[in-house]
Amino acid sequence: MTSLPSPIGGFEDWPDALRQLGTYQGHNMASARLAQALGVPEPVPEPPVTVHRTQVIDGIELQELGWELPYGPPTKGYLLRPAGTDGPLPGILWLHCHGGNKWLGAERLIDAGSETSAEVANLQRDLYSGRAVANELARAGFAVLVHDSFSWGSRKFLLDPPPARVAEGLAARRALWREEGIQPTPAMEYNAAAAIHEHTIAKTAGLLGTSYAGMVAFEDLAALEVLRNLPGVENGSIGVGGFSGGGGRALILSALAPEVRAAVVCCMMTTFEGLLPSHLDAHSWLLATPGLASSFDWPELTAISTACRYLVQYAGQDPLFTPEGMHDADAMLSAIAHDAPGRYTGSWYDAGHVVTADMLQDALAFLARSL
Repeated sequence: MTSLPSPIGGFEDWPDALRQLGTYQGHNMASARLAQALGVPEPVPEPPVTVHRTQVIDGIELQELGWELPYGPPTKGYLLRPAGTDGPLPGILWLHCHGGNKWLGAERLIDAGSETSAEVANLQRDLYSGRAVANELARAGFAVLVHDSFSWGSRKFLLDPPPARVAEGLAARRALWREEGIQPTPAMEYNAAAAIHEHTIAKTAGLLGTSYAGMVAFEDLAALEVLRNLPGVENGSIGVGGFSGGGGRALILSALAPEVRAAVVCCMMTTFEGLLPSHLDAHSWLLATPGLASSFDWPELTAISTACRYLVQYAGQDPLFTPEGMHDADAMLSAIAHDAPGRYTGSWYDAGHVVTADMLQDALAFLARSL
């Protein structure tokens, strides 16, 4: 009998691991409802962290870290801080975007000097105005942790050989590349396969009683615990942030983790109504958890953790969201924070779906004020 390729290659231990974990109970009733809607597994205690190496690049100390979760391959992360700094610093967990690029994880956020690959440089140029966000945050005086989350980078699924549906889609993409005279790189091939495979991941997560966004949140909670327990991170001064899918992850994490005092949500705010019908396909499963909208609209997640302050950055020319959805979300967020001045700041930019230099500077200033 011919065995079929595993549709969860590299994560065959995922189902058994989830059977050993309960559902996260949250820190209040609203966070418990969110955790239940997403199917967030119970967070694990702080995983032991290994420091693989340390280097200094342009005044920033960069440590490559690793830790193990109950399933899948080891997680890779990076800790950045100003070189030679004494004493604790406010901690930032900055979350990488989706970007249609699962070949890369957190390395898209760092400047690794001569080791920075062309793929990282291109992604930073296209989405981050050519900047390494984590290095900029560290240069501003923060201890910054970035990590590969579920299905990205070191945590990506093995798709060689690809499962049947992925193979069919990948064959079509290869045929198109041949017609266009394009010689795909391994990263291009993997990202094409991963885009199709995300549906399989979401389907598997649903069968296991969780969701794609719930699994990402579980791994982000683990990374937050790593950050909070690292030496040199100031207790009680923790912020999170991200662009696009990373901004959505930051929003969810801020609602689930009461330790978060400030959150930056860049180019990832709308009402769910604002996605219907024409903008549904513009987004990944991170924004499409079945049943979530019966409990919360997206902006309402900011009401769950009252100790957290929010900076939400809107790009007026963002093709992934309708203007109506963004403006309605802005109004809803202003109403939620009406009785708590300073809890919500909404900033608008004449830009598309990118992190501009102004967005980054505003985020740095907000985090400095808040932490």
